Amino acid sequence: MFFRDVIGQENIKKRLIQSVQEERVSHALLFAGPSGTGKLAMAIAYAQYISCSNRSATESLGVCPSCHKYNKLAHPDLHFVFPIYNSAKNSKPVSDDFITEWREKVLASPYFSFSDWLDFIDAGNAQGMIYERESDVVYRKLNLKSFEAEYKTMIIWLPEKMNQVCSNKLLKIIEEPPSKTLFILITEDEEAVIGTIRSRTQPVKFPFIDDESMRLALQSLEGADPAQIGDAIRLAGGNFIKAREYVIPNEDEKFYFHKFQEMMRQAYKREVLAQMKWADEMAAIGRDKQKAFFAYASRLVREYFMMNFNNSEMVYLNEEEKNWGKQFAPFINEQNVIQLYNEFETATKQIAWNGQPRIIFLDTALRMVRLIKK
Repeated sequence: MFFRDVIGQENIKKRLIQSVQEERVSHALLFAGPSGTGKLAMAIAYAQYISCSNRSATESLGVCPSCHKYNKLAHPDLHFVFPIYNSAKNSKPVSDDFITEWREKVLASPYFSFSDWLDFIDAGNAQGMIYERESDVVYRKLNLKSFEAEYKTMIIWLPEKMNQVCSNKLLKIIEEPPSKTLFILITEDEEAVIGTIRSRTQPVKFPFIDDESMRLALQSLEGADPAQIGDAIRLAGGNFIKAREYVIPNEDEKFYFHKFQEMMRQAYKREVLAQMKWADEMAAIGRDKQKAFFAYASRLVREYFMMNFNNSEMVYLNEEEKNWGKQFAPFINEQNVIQLYNEFETATKQIAWNGQPRIIFLDTALRMVRLIKK
């Protein structure tokens, strides 16, 4: 992974490169920022630059043995920790049990969401976590001598998903790290990372990607519709994952839209039996996808309400969503928009609190019957 593979974020690149050139590499960094801003790509590019034995003033050259191994994410001094799940086949897994899938996913594109990762490893209804036993693996790896590079690098993706006990154990090794050890923690929810870990890391804040960098990245995507790139940039708000989904929709977005349509049509027609079947289907998709659906539904409510004002600059919808909204948008108005939004927010919290999904989805669907008629 090279710095040129990271979309935008030029100021952060310069800052990290300067830290290497001035030999001021911090032992622990916290890359914090929204999803889709390139934190994982930057972490790998930075680690590769540090390990490169033939680097230029601005980039790894990619010709040394270290770079060849980094290009396969197979360097012996590069380690990863990321959320995984317990399965019937392996009730006590660690990240290394999924390292083949991780390498495949990251090498395809380091821009992906937590939900994308869980789908890729077929987590189903399981919630991805970093378990307590992962800390023992971290201790063992980092207390070994470096194999080749000057630094051993441990990249922890989404530490907010870390078990509390694991976080406390990890804190000890961050406080007193072995010599020439580099931690890079990558978070999308900085406040959810325990404060004692945050206080012992150097924060690197990732802003949203600038429009011009986003435009160049989208233009390079195979299969992207050039006519949609402008709308994608406006819709994504600096999140490359969202922008890419706009020009090349993924299956999750299509699924959420289809299920939103079903929910509203059934509510309008008062089809209670269909709503029960719909709730059963939604209860089976896994909690992270369930929360993602309600977040998607909240967004559509906002966008369809704004669509009634006939100002296209205020509406962030793709073509399929816009076309359906031409008839549906009038049903979202000042009498029900806040209540609809609150229903989806409440359902999201209930899912996060491990409520019974079938009851939550059926209750939400039935409440739509009353609200959609207003």
